[in-house]
Amino acid sequence: MNAFILSLFLFMVPLGNTPQQLTVTEKGKTLETVELERFELPYLNSYFINDVKLKLLLDSLDEKIYKEPINATLNKSGEIVQEKLGIALDRRKFHALFLKSFYLGEPVEIKIPKKDIFPRVDTELLAEIKEKEIGRYVTYFKKHNKERSHNIKLATEAINNYVVFPGEKFSFNKIVGERTEEKGYKKAPVIVKGELAEDIGGGICQVSSTLYNAVSLKGVKIVERYSHSRSVPYVPPGRDATVSWWGPDFVFKNMYNQPILIRAKSVGGRMDIGIFSSNTVELYSGK
Repeated sequence: MNAFILSLFLFMVPLGNTPQQLTVTEKGKTLETVELERFELPYLNSYFINDVKLKLLLDSLDEKIYKEPINATLNKSGEIVQEKLGIALDRRKFHALFLKSFYLGEPVEIKIPKKDIFPRVDTELLAEIKEKEIGRYVTYFKKHNKERSHNIKLATEAINNYVVFPGEKFSFNKIVGERTEEKGYKKAPVIVKGELAEDIGGGICQVSSTLYNAVSLKGVKIVERYSHSRSVPYVPPGRDATVSWWGPDFVFKNMYNQPILIRAKSVGGRMDIGIFSSNTVELYSGK
């Protein structure tokens, strides 16, 4: 964890002279330098602080020190990779320290108060919900079609290790994100209005369709699902789930009393998705 140091230098001078400065540094490197006079509300004396400007300062500092938490995952061998805590600015503590410094008018040096951000999925939870397989589906594709195989691999990696909590909805488009060249997706055949064409991300409908069949379970409610305008070769008729960033999505809801884990892999022309949960998984009566 990096040690961020906040140096607050306050020089109490009569109004109209050189403004007091607030300097934020990281290991001697200046991150923020602002005039404290800017935090006073106009037309009022220095006892009143402009909370809007103070919030902007908090946002800026938070952005500089923020580290996103990383969920626990399963590697290719099925072993648990431990989660990592995230870091964020402790806004409440910093706000209190700022007010104290502002009103005391004395030079102080403060370590920026930080707080841990816990990931959604930790080692303990993952160890419990990886035990019982409740669903699985396998499809196949031509591995020699490198562009399509590549797109399938990227989308598979995006949904692999994803955990859907009880009552929570899973959106394929939201989790996979927009399919763009910047993200590595390539042009490959797609079905548009019943005709074959080429587009960025072609092939990922096989991932969504395989997932649809894997989660066709008593404890999973299909919220949104659309079929292609023509049959596809990798699933039986009527068992596909087409997706498009600006169009159809595939959405389902976990109706079990336990989280469910998606394990997906794409190797050698084989698309394999397994759905796992706790040994105590059962239907629940929540909404």
